[in-house]
Amino acid sequence: MTAVSPRPGGTPAGYAALFDSLPDAVLVVGSDGLITQVNAAAERLFGYGRLQLVGQDHRMLLAEGYRSGFDRLLASLHSESGDIAAAKTPFESYGLHSDGTEFHGEVACSLLNSDGGPSLVASVRATFHRQETDAELREAMSLLSATLESTADGILVVGVDGKIAGINEQFTKMWGIPPELMAGGDDAAVIDFVLGLLAHPESFLAKINELYAHPTAESHDTLEFLDGRTFERYSRPQRVGNLVVGRVWSFRDVTPRRRAQEQARQAMADLAEQAEQLKAMAFQDPLTGLANRKLFHDQLSEALHGRSSTAVDVLLLDLDDFKEVNDILGHAAGDQMLVEVARRLRACVRPEDTVARLGGDEFVVLLTGSADAESVAERIVQSLNVPVWIEGSMRRPSLSLGIASLCADAVAASELLRRADVAMYAAKAAGKNRYMRFKPEMMTALVQRTDMEAGLRLAVDNDEIRVSYQPVVSPQVGEVIQFEALARWERDGRNVPPSQFIPTAERSGLISVIGLQMMRESFIQLGAWLSRGAERSLAVNVSGVQLRDRGFAGNVLDMAKSHGMVPRQLVLEVTESVFFDADDHVISQLASLRSAGVRVALDDFGTGYSSLGRLQDLPVDAVKIDQSFVSMVRTGAEKLPILSSMINMAHSLGLSVTAEGIETSEQAAYLMDLQCDALQGYLFSVPESEACLDQAISRSAEALQALEGLHLRR
Repeated sequence: MTAVSPRPGGTPAGYAALFDSLPDAVLVVGSDGLITQVNAAAERLFGYGRLQLVGQDHRMLLAEGYRSGFDRLLASLHSESGDIAAAKTPFESYGLHSDGTEFHGEVACSLLNSDGGPSLVASVRATFHRQETDAELREAMSLLSATLESTADGILVVGVDGKIAGINEQFTKMWGIPPELMAGGDDAAVIDFVLGLLAHPESFLAKINELYAHPTAESHDTLEFLDGRTFERYSRPQRVGNLVVGRVWSFRDVTPRRRAQEQARQAMADLAEQAEQLKAMAFQDPLTGLANRKLFHDQLSEALHGRSSTAVDVLLLDLDDFKEVNDILGHAAGDQMLVEVARRLRACVRPEDTVARLGGDEFVVLLTGSADAESVAERIVQSLNVPVWIEGSMRRPSLSLGIASLCADAVAASELLRRADVAMYAAKAAGKNRYMRFKPEMMTALVQRTDMEAGLRLAVDNDEIRVSYQPVVSPQVGEVIQFEALARWERDGRNVPPSQFIPTAERSGLISVIGLQMMRESFIQLGAWLSRGAERSLAVNVSGVQLRDRGFAGNVLDMAKSHGMVPRQLVLEVTESVFFDADDHVISQLASLRSAGVRVALDDFGTGYSSLGRLQDLPVDAVKIDQSFVSMVRTGAEKLPILSSMINMAHSLGLSVTAEGIETSEQAAYLMDLQCDALQGYLFSVPESEACLDQAISRSAEALQALEGLHLRR
């Protein structure tokens, strides 16, 4: 069919008659898709009057599935023609009658340029004679069209010439292709738009080139978009019989599925990481990275159940005086030291040996198959003794280490560790900064200490600790001026020496309770004697453990007040080590007590390495010369400048001097000649209970009288 094109010179009426006389239906469609002219054959074919068609959308005359493509067809005709387009090859389509019935027809189109702009002239010829034979084709085409439009995949059909032959609406939605771009018929522009959306456009083009180089190949891959979306891309050849006429591309948006998969993978990875962290937490010390207590016990149990010929050694250690690091430099510094200790321990053993931190400053090393555990212990002691800088301060770590080894008697893991623990405390008791191997007698000593502590606790609970008093005499006054309160414990009918139970009391913390009980009992029992002379006093021994109790000073002063005790009549005897305690609160408590009137005496004077040099700096009111110096006097004719120097130095600082441990009259006379202020010892009286205080005072007076007589005869 040939499109109608008016020629100059004819009359409008003549053209109209010619137009209406054409046997084929002719429609003129403007660039906006609206019908501008129809002929009489078009009215008959479609069942509408001319007025019903002019001004309407041309798609009302096309069956569903054939309504798209006007814009592309108009653009195609315009690009291929100059002013007037040649008739196009007819193509098949389905029209829609006014009664709703569809019919098959052939359509030929051309471009008409006029003053109003380009229009599309369509000549339509019905093919009713082929309706029955084409029924199946129509049904198939309708089904195919409906399927393509209803599918969730975007469909693109490209011919062998590389031009777009067909798309469905889902394709344009998925890719967001503007309608005007699709309508322009510029396939290259569409491809450029698509490439601009992709994260890897070069691989997209590479796959297209690969498939067109192999027309029969199929493909399935994924496309990643710049905005984070993911499409699956399928491609397969389009065949007519055995001939490949194009290629069908289908695209499926799998972004939600991919994101769900990624979330699932991430969740699994997080769970795996958490499982590893939990596993590490279960078997690893979080601060040092060493094995923890559980892993060590597992390793030790495994070693003990291994080959009987394999040596198994446990080296248990803790740091000496580690508390000072935390107290002076802070816990952060303490943690730094623990980390450094862990590093050094690992460097002292083989990779197959186990190093663990049991908690606090306690570490343990498990050696399996070691030829010489003691050489390893020696290496550890030397390694840890090297100074380390922490928080701007140089510290020299010190440790006590105990060794226990698997021997002929098979033992459980807990027992082997217990033996190493016993040996470690033996090393600490022997002076610290050393190692000791477990010996059976160490266990005996531990059992005795444990028994001592248990018995002492029971004695404290049952108020079985009693107080005895030893008099202190003044040669100048000529009478007893002070009683020193001394703790006494009778257990199972036997007196336990203070040298045995006092260290146990200090180690267990019971000394604080015992001290307060003794002080209260002394205030009550000596109250009447003290009230008869302001120069009289009560001396009580106080340990550093008691002074570390921040409520000690307040408790003492409250107790003294409640019992009518004048603070000036209370003397607290302390050893030199108290003044070097790392806890500053110890000194502040002594200062608080002195400001209230309580006096402080330095016990065992002369035995400390710095007492003589630092005496003037110590907050004390009196000194007590240790028995070891008094015992130097045998005949009284000795020349002992150390004693005279000690007494003279104390007097020059305004301190009073008491000599203790005096057993002979020669010793007493010698000290009296040196102007010693007070004397104490068995020469005057042994410690006595409250009931025997009068006898103690009488014996002391008799001893003083005898000394006066001796002094007069000299």
